[in-house]
Amino acid sequence: MIRFEQVGKAYPGGIAALAELTFDIGAGEMVILSGHSGAGKSTLLKLIPAIERPTQGTVIVNGQNVSTLKRAAVPFLRRNIGMVFQDQKLLHDRSVFDNVMLPLSIAGVALRDAGRRVRAALDKVGLLEREKVMPVALSGGEQQRLAIARAVVARPAILIADEPTAHLDDDTGRDIVATFRAFNQVGVTVLVATHHDALFTPFMTRRLILSRGRLAA
Repeated sequence: MIRFEQVGKAYPGGIAALAELTFDIGAGEMVILSGHSGAGKSTLLKLIPAIERPTQGTVIVNGQNVSTLKRAAVPFLRRNIGMVFQDQKLLHDRSVFDNVMLPLSIAGVALRDAGRRVRAALDKVGLLEREKVMPVALSGGEQQRLAIARAVVARPAILIADEPTAHLDDDTGRDIVATFRAFNQVGVTVLVATHHDALFTPFMTRRLILSRGRLAA
């Protein structure tokens, strides 16, 4: 499903964010990515949907070599990847419903079918009754669940998330973890970068630990 082969990522000025990463993540796994701040977790996640490109090595996602993927093919790659980043990029001038509808509109899904899928995604994260409100009216945990609903509405095979429980209280954090677990149970491959390892430990299949851009364990 996801394969990194001797992957490195360096930024201008010779700053090495990642080096010599080699690992595989199989279909249906729930993998936790941990490590100190600045270890390279966010950079690693961004390589999967081609937000960033590796400086060296090969990134394979769903059989596609993301390292050499043409720019025009990137949107098609991302249709199979749900993304939840720390900057949620919610559209604050649109309702909860319209925020989740956006990926389906871009993909050209028929309006009637799209509406059913949006409401199913909102129901899955417990926001169906709030579909008409604006994001500003939601709590921090609800905004995170909204970002998750938007990430999964297109029924991706892979779901990646960067610190999805950051700045949330323990109860809300457990709710978010349960949401990821529910998607994993229906076959979605989940990769989560987090400092809150303990919340995910009962459900993960494996943990990858980064240290200074390298795979430590």
